[in-house]
Amino acid sequence: MQTGTRDFLTVSASYWAFTLTDGALRMLVLLHFYQAGFNAFQLALLFTLYELAGIFTNLAGGWLAGRFGLRAMLSSGIGLQIGALVMLAALESSWPGWLALLWVLLSQGLSGIAKDMTKVAAKSAIRLSAGQAGSRLFAWTAFFTGSKNSIKGAGFFLGGLLLGWVGFQATLLGLAGFLLILLLLVWMRLPGDLGLAQSKRKIGGLLARTHQMNLLSAARIFLFGARDIWFVVGLPITLYGAGWSFWQTGGFLALWTIFYGMVQALAPKVIAHSLDGLSAELPAAGRLAGLNFLVIAGLWAALTASMAAAGPVSQIAVLIGGPLVFGVVLALNSAVHSYLLLALTGGEKTSEDVGFYYAANAAGRLAGTLLSGWCMVQGGITACLIGAGLFLLIAFVLTRAIQPPPA
Repeated sequence: MQTGTRDFLTVSASYWAFTLTDGALRMLVLLHFYQAGFNAFQLALLFTLYELAGIFTNLAGGWLAGRFGLRAMLSSGIGLQIGALVMLAALESSWPGWLALLWVLLSQGLSGIAKDMTKVAAKSAIRLSAGQAGSRLFAWTAFFTGSKNSIKGAGFFLGGLLLGWVGFQATLLGLAGFLLILLLLVWMRLPGDLGLAQSKRKIGGLLARTHQMNLLSAARIFLFGARDIWFVVGLPITLYGAGWSFWQTGGFLALWTIFYGMVQALAPKVIAHSLDGLSAELPAAGRLAGLNFLVIAGLWAALTASMAAAGPVSQIAVLIGGPLVFGVVLALNSAVHSYLLLALTGGEKTSEDVGFYYAANAAGRLAGTLLSGWCMVQGGITACLIGAGLFLLIAFVLTRAIQPPPA
């Protein structure tokens, strides 16, 4: 097996395992503290530090990856996730409410740092392993991103299953033990010099990006902010409020995420390729962003009509079918975005560009998470859809403004 392919498979398997635990942790926190009486906005606040930490981690992560190598970055991320799981497992029900809230926030912040350290390392390793072949880069990126999201969906289901089976604390400690084994395997399998920069670069240059990368990153903020405005808190709380159990709500979100990841992995078979890797892919990203906006607008109209006329049964039907249609378009859109990130960068700047881009992604998720809770309190799921539509319209304008770099 070629070295590049071996490294790609090692990184992919490591990130899959990490993502499984991260998805399980998200569902554990959401369900456990909803049972404890937290409202929609309080649940959104629990994940604030998780997303906020991602902004700074991604910015510094690219520089750190070039300075210390991708093996060190990936290992550090897994190690921090172990610490976050053990920290959360130490939470006692007898603690005062303010201390428990602070403890959860800090553990989620640590988990956010861990998640984005591993993401920067993994995405950078794909770019370095794939080489300059545009078709292989698109295929590897789509496969990696799609499979990662499917594994995350499985993690949602695993978290809900283990919460009901063995309990909150035992699940956290079991996940930590699993990651400890993974950490040892990563350190033994990956070369220590993978991703090391040949020259020393100043950390002050982290924000100096190309015009295309700035526009792509700005579009990413609003694209994934739009998703989280109605998905993080709005949709699960609406389904639960309509009479769904925790199992049904968590299971639906898990199946949606798995389905979303499968569509992402198939994106190279759907999106047209070009010889230069950009002339067909850039317009495709713009069309998909516009289609995402139209889907959300149609979903809002259908949900509003069902609420006015047919009652809760048809509302739930809209909230099941709508996310599936939205997921197909968003999955293709996200796959093209992830490819364009790597196609527009290269060489020693790869890890820094990846870090900058995913800092923007974390900023969008942070805004979407907070707005999801706020919109639910203000106007329910329809208010969440209005906010998502506005974000998608901005993402469409920004994506259409991206032009191929000069030859």
